[in-house]
Parts: sequence; structure tokens; C-alpha cells
Amino acid sequence: MSGLSAFSLENKRIAVTGANTGIGQAIAVAIARAGGAVVAFGRSSMAETERMVASAGGRIVSAACDLADAAAKNLIGEIWQSLGPLDGLVNNAGIIRRADSVELSEADWDDVLDLNLKATFLLSQAFARHAMAENRPGRIVNIASLLSFQGGIRVASYTASKHGVLGLTRILANEWASRNINVNAVAPGYVSSNNTEALRADPERNAAILSRIPAGRWGQPDDIGNVVVFLLAPASGYVNGAVIPADGGWLAR
Repeated sequence: MSGLSAFSLENKRIAVTGANTGIGQAIAVAIARAGGAVVAFGRSSMAETERMVASAGGRIVSAACDLADAAAKNLIGEIWQSLGPLDGLVNNAGIIRRADSVELSEADWDDVLDLNLKATFLLSQAFARHAMAENRPGRIVNIASLLSFQGGIRVASYTASKHGVLGLTRILANEWASRNINVNAVAPGYVSSNNTEALRADPERNAAILSRIPAGRWGQPDDIGNVVVFLLAPASGYVNGAVIPADGGWLAR
């Protein structure tokens, strides 16, 4: 396979978690632009995402669900049976809770780890089990973070979860690459989204962040969606256990 076809998702069905807004929504639209069909999971209305995917000429099936719920691990099997096999899974859904570490509650720790890390593992496990049972190739893309590499401030549970996502990406790639299931990650930098609204609203923090980004701007959700498409497409067939920072040069600074 060569040329632009190596970057096409034609005839591929990709599940995306947290697709109702922000980065997840942009990932869903980018998949549609590349020719793929989207199965979108999110906690709130998917109406806007559905309109955006349709405008991009794509197909979408959506389901409202709480991925932190124990029953969420059954979603992959339900989709597999009702719609047919999945070719890829993007684990994007995540939350952040901000507090001084000395004040962070146990509930805030558990809520973040359950969604950001546990759900990522359980959905990936379910995807791999179904793909291996049918000897199908597959792609998993996890959304990591700059805080997969750094400590951050006042986000202990989020930092722990994103360090975990990176480690999980690597171990699953080690175990599953020989079964033709590629597992990789994208580490977004500072992206204009719901999770960063508080930072952008703080003039001092906003200025400090922008001063360190070589590109001189906040990232946009589309900046992440396009990198995810590459990791889902045939062009990245020999990429395993990698993490691609999409951060405007932050980590290089």
C-alpha cells in the first residue's frame, strides 16, 4: 500500500470514547474525513458530533454511557455483535480534578483513575479479545498527556492516571504486536478544550504556558485528531508502543 491510500480509513469502523466534545469530537470528525465509520461513546448528547461527522461525509453511530460504570466493559462486545467487528479503538475519555495534593479527596482520586486508566484497560482488553478470537488486525490509540512525562501541579490523580496510560500502552504493545494489534498513544500538549478552560481563564497561567510553547499558540482539537488518524491508518503499520507528542514543541523546550 502506498500514496494517500496508506492514510485512508476507508471501510474501517473505529470506536471513540469521550466523543461528545473537545478532542474526542475532533478525533471522530478526523476519522470521518479519512473515510472511516465512527462509533462514538460519551456521557452527554452526541448531537453536535453527529452533525459534524455527517458534514464531513462520514457515518456515525453513537451511544450515551458512563465509562466509569462497571458495565462499560461490555460495550465493545455489544457493538461487535450489533454492528460487526471494530477495526480500531481510541481511548480518549478522561476527566481531571484539581486540588492541592494534601487536600485531594479519595473520591477524586478514584473517579479519575477509574475513567482515565481502568476503563482504558478494560475496553482495550475487550477489543483485543474479540479481535484475537477472529484473528483480525486492530489498532488501539490511547490519549496520554504531557503529564505522562511530567508531574504538573494540583492534579495528582490525573498525573498518576496519565503515567499509567503510557505504561499500559507499552505493555499492551509488547504483548499484542505479534497478534497484529498495534497499540500506541498520542500525548496532547496544551489544547483548547474543557479540561484546560480554567488555565486559559487565568491570565498569568495562560501567559506562562504560551511563553513556553515554541509554536506560540494553544493546540486545537484538530491538531490531535489528525495524529490519531495516522496511528489508525495503514501507514503506521510498523509503529508499536510509541507515544507521539502533539504539543507545539513543549517537550523539546
